[in-house]
Amino acid sequence: MNPMGITATRPSSLATLFPGYFALVMATGIVSLAAHFLGMELIAQLLLWINVIAYVVLWVLTLARLARYRSEFIDDLTHHARGVTFLTVVAGTCVLGSQFAILTPLMPVAGGLWLLGLALWLLLTYTFFTVVTVREQKPALENGINGAWLLIIVSTESLCVLGTSVATALGAAQLVLLISLGAYLAGGMLYFSFITLILHRWIFFDLKPEKLMPSYWINMGAVAIATLAGSRLLLSANQWGFLQGLAPFLTGLTFFFWATATWWIPLLFIVGIWRHGAGRVPLTYDPQYWSMVFPLGMYTAATFMLAKATGVTLLNAIPAIFIYVALAAWGITFVAMIAHLVRLIAHPATRRLPQIKMAEEQSKE
Repeated sequence: MNPMGITATRPSSLATLFPGYFALVMATGIVSLAAHFLGMELIAQLLLWINVIAYVVLWVLTLARLARYRSEFIDDLTHHARGVTFLTVVAGTCVLGSQFAILTPLMPVAGGLWLLGLALWLLLTYTFFTVVTVREQKPALENGINGAWLLIIVSTESLCVLGTSVATALGAAQLVLLISLGAYLAGGMLYFSFITLILHRWIFFDLKPEKLMPSYWINMGAVAIATLAGSRLLLSANQWGFLQGLAPFLTGLTFFFWATATWWIPLLFIVGIWRHGAGRVPLTYDPQYWSMVFPLGMYTAATFMLAKATGVTLLNAIPAIFIYVALAAWGITFVAMIAHLVRLIAHPATRRLPQIKMAEEQSKE
């Protein structure tokens, strides 16, 4: 197989649009918030409005794909490996909502995005789990699970992060905080389950360099957003007595999530070097790289917020450094994406479609 993707023989790029492209919104939004926390307000605001444009464009493309290529859309939605990537729309919606809640006075917009995110989460999560549960023919573990499955956790925790910001604005603070707490705990439960399977797949099955997709960075990103969610709950405890009583438990569990995220970072860098060095996998643009940018931004924001929620000021040295890593990763990926889009426009007859790379490879396993 051509390692860079598949030469376009399909009706259009819209038909094969990568269903997880809302990771662009997730990554841009969290890097924007991290920049805001670190005092880089101009960058934070610029990324906010870039994200608004990206969010609208991706929704237009998604709805157009649903209207024009319904069979391809449904095939992706019900696929064992690709279906889970649709949950980027939930996380992207909630991250954008957090931007509106923190960076603008437009709290009704943030509240509306939380309600939309909750509705999308209910629809997409239970559609995916129903399909993969009742399907008669299922892939083997080594072929059926990958880092993208942890988007289930990311999308769930994103409801908690935004919920804590809009609980009062929605006029039902305790109810929204209860849902947010439930999402935080359910996300932790799901992480323990799926990360065990992923580690089992890494350690006991052959793992070729080309199979080590950037989406495996969500191994870290899922617990980073759980850290942010727990920190936000701690900062919101004064709004609900029940949360105040849970503060010691939340503090310990949130530190556990942060320590787990921290543990992942060196290993992910090492296997990334192995993938592109020893494995000689070329560094070419793939929309899955946004799934690598997002965890870097999330770890920065989550560590900052954890320090604020717990008073452990020693942690502040980490986001002060990591913000530059996250900004560099976002900038490189954004420029690569623009260059890729320019090539698609300039050479439509010979374009390649890296957005279907994961789908094609996994469908042949």
